[in-house]
Amino acid sequence: MNSSIKFTLTVFFTVISTSAVFAQTDSVLLREINSLKQTVNDYQHRFDVLEKQIDDLMWFRRLEDIAHVDKVRLTSTPRWKPKDPDDRFAGNKLQFYTYVFIPKTVDTNRKYPLIVLPHSGIHANFSTYYAHIVRELIAQEYVVVSAEYRGSTGYGKTTYENIDYGGRENDDVLESRNYMIDNYSFVDSTRVGIIGWSHGGMIALMQILQHGDNYQCAFAGVPVSDLENRLASHEESYTDYFTAPHHIGESIRENPGEYARRSPTHYARNLNKPLLIYTNTNDNDVYVEEVKLMIETLKKEGKQFEYTIFEEASGGHGFDRIDSKEATDIRYGVHKFLERYLNPPKPFKSAAEMRVAAYGF
Repeated sequence: MNSSIKFTLTVFFTVISTSAVFAQTDSVLLREINSLKQTVNDYQHRFDVLEKQIDDLMWFRRLEDIAHVDKVRLTSTPRWKPKDPDDRFAGNKLQFYTYVFIPKTVDTNRKYPLIVLPHSGIHANFSTYYAHIVRELIAQEYVVVSAEYRGSTGYGKTTYENIDYGGRENDDVLESRNYMIDNYSFVDSTRVGIIGWSHGGMIALMQILQHGDNYQCAFAGVPVSDLENRLASHEESYTDYFTAPHHIGESIRENPGEYARRSPTHYARNLNKPLLIYTNTNDNDVYVEEVKLMIETLKKEGKQFEYTIFEEASGGHGFDRIDSKEATDIRYGVHKFLERYLNPPKPFKSAAEMRVAAYGF
């Protein structure tokens, strides 16, 4: 074999050998990168748990002057589909926490109305963001309950991945309502209302449309109403929440019926209790067109209900949950709606009185 051929073969085998080494190195690096990504993701859940524990302390501090604050652990229905088909415990009921707020002025020989208040957010929790709203309710002597339904943050990865958007999360909220009726003799089962904003507004709609016999009225603020409309108008990253393997695992194109099942518009025909809906034309999260679709669907079904479409109200999506005078004046209308059907012992006489209850001045 001449020297030129030897040289060529040597170079060839050197390149092959080097390529194999680099390929192996790339494979190792890829595994390490994926491992680090998983570690960071797991740590995020741990940070959420810490943040939740800190905020829980704030709940006690911010309401200790007017309310008995508790947090209890309940069970609800199992996951809507097993994570592992071979899991022999897949039928176990899920555990979840719920907040309980009871006015310190209660007389256990009397009966008091109950407000069910589910939090907003596709993955979120009942934080002290709602502290002023809860103070407004407590001042009127409502008892308040708020479920940290499946998919909530602050309880680790398992709870997060138990998400069932528009599905059995509603079972958790209903169970929190039932817990209050079953365990507190002073809670009046004939005076129960549900209120919520955004995803909490969606849950309020689902409760009044699917379990209307358990409620006297509902308020739905800027409610998620129709997943087909919502997914078509939002970025692809929003779709990823639903197509994740631990959730639906299919797109709306692959399984449109599953998404319809999770949409309040699908149940509009069931409305048989008083309902108030608020929306805002400059809402940058739940677009006004989506809520208008809910309103129009209810109208087509011949249902009687109340609604207001606010024009360019300050605050966009949170226009009636923030602390401005405009927002609290708008929120006063929600309290007067609830008053008509739940008869709280100490209803507000003015928006100014409501602000004093929430803010002290």
